[in-house]
Parts: sequence; structure tokens; C-alpha cells
Amino acid sequence: MLRRRDFAAALAAAAGLAAAALVAPQIVRAGGPRVLRIKARKFEFTPREIVLKRGEPVVLELESLDRRHGFELPSFGLKGEFVPGEITRIAFTPDRAGRFGFNCNIFCGDGHDDMEGDLVVTE
Repeated sequence: MLRRRDFAAALAAAAGLAAAALVAPQIVRAGGPRVLRIKARKFEFTPREIVLKRGEPVVLELESLDRRHGFELPSFGLKGEFVPGEITRIAFTPDRAGRFGFNCNIFCGDGHDDMEGDLVVTE
């Protein structure tokens, strides 16, 4: 017989697993696009520099650690949002090599102008 506290613990664990499934990273099969998680918190991206190969399909997963932030990579026409409790996915394939800046395009406070990163695409 299941005791009340054991039942409550099992119910809480199941709820936690269900919530985690909603924000879990996308499962990618072998040969699928590379998945990269970018985390944002007030005034910084982690990682600040992303290195990809030209022609390599990729899915960027945007995760906020504190509040709503924006993501803009103008050289590739990409925009997205970091929303607390959600994962935003942006799929793309870089078609040219170089160093390209990305930034937060949703004002997030006094250090917002310094919230930048670089995408480095190699041959």
C-alpha cells in the first residue's frame, strides 16, 4: 500500500518530469543539425562566441536565466526571444564565413548596450 507522503513524492516527481519535458532540448538524431544552447542573463550571453562551419545546419536554442531578452543576428536576418521558462529554437545554415555580431534587441537595463556576442563561421 502506498503511503500518502510516498504518493505525494511520486506525484511531485512526475510533475517535475512533465515540466522538464516541455523545456527539454530537442532530441537530434545522428546526421541531424547541430544543437547549440545559448543562455542569456542580464547583460551577457553564454557562450559569448559561437564557432560554426559554413554550410553546417544548426539549431540555436535560446534559454533565459532571468528575464526576457532578445536575440538578433543581423548578418543572417535572424531574430528571436529568450523567454523565461521556455526554449526558443532557431534553425539556420550559415552560408558564408566570417565574424558576425549578435546582440540583445530587447532593452534589459543599464548594461543592455554591452550585451553582445560573436558568431564565427569557418570554411
